[in-house]
Amino acid sequence: MSSWTPNPASIPPGLHFVATPIGAARDITLKALDILAGADVLAAEDTRTLRHLMEIHGVPLNGRPVLAYHDHNGDQMRPRLIEALKAGKSVAYASEAGTPLVADPGYQLARAAIDEGLTVLAAPGPSAVLCALSVSGLPTDRFFFAGFLPPKSAARKSVLRELAQVPASLIFYESPRRIEACLRDMIDSLGTDRQAALCRELTKRFEEVTRGTLAELAESVAGRDIKGEIVLVIDRAVPVAADAATVEEALRHALKTQSSKDASAQVAEAFGLPRRDVYQLALSLEGRD
Repeated sequence: MSSWTPNPASIPPGLHFVATPIGAARDITLKALDILAGADVLAAEDTRTLRHLMEIHGVPLNGRPVLAYHDHNGDQMRPRLIEALKAGKSVAYASEAGTPLVADPGYQLARAAIDEGLTVLAAPGPSAVLCALSVSGLPTDRFFFAGFLPPKSAARKSVLRELAQVPASLIFYESPRRIEACLRDMIDSLGTDRQAALCRELTKRFEEVTRGTLAELAESVAGRDIKGEIVLVIDRAVPVAADAATVEEALRHALKTQSSKDASAQVAEAFGLPRRDVYQLALSLEGRD
């Protein structure tokens, strides 16, 4: 039981997105507890998880409704929550774990409230994305969160190829059932030597962070019965120094399926070259062919 006591200040009307712990119950913020204690209506991706969290911290329900809001009932539940907001009530929405709207069904609720001119507020707190980035040991100045990759290998590789040259650390959520196959596809699409960190069960009892190349991570999980939530953080690609022949070959290949503008943009980003120069080369190549 925590020593938290409610803040007597009232919770303002509006939609409050409340970040909840990703593992350790004590990671909840005092502001989040105040909102959960004072909001007129409570909504959650998983009502059992929210009720349990409130019980741990001694937050009373006092007869308030706790409504389920998730991917399967959003169309039916959104109008009810919007009507409560229009009536001047405060509505707190909590994801099952972490920050709402990050790989979470809250986006459409936020969009609906904003479209109605209603107040939308956030109580910041735990985030698996930022937690993994912090412990990964990889660059944090730029990062790209890509959520869950497609479950099928062909589609997964296609997405990975699109992200291969993004100049930022890449962050993914992944299922323990697919982690071996996912790492194999990452090796095929991103290369064996790309530095990465596999973060499992962050903030929980069996927290584990494995750092190394993608090849080393794939070896570390091979044959293991992996359990728990996984976040993968992958370093950006090392800039490729290419000669003129290599750039021209890459551009010719890209022009087979893309316009001059798109092909030149892709090649320029891949080799760290000025886009205007590559575009002029693309026009020249098209004129010759």
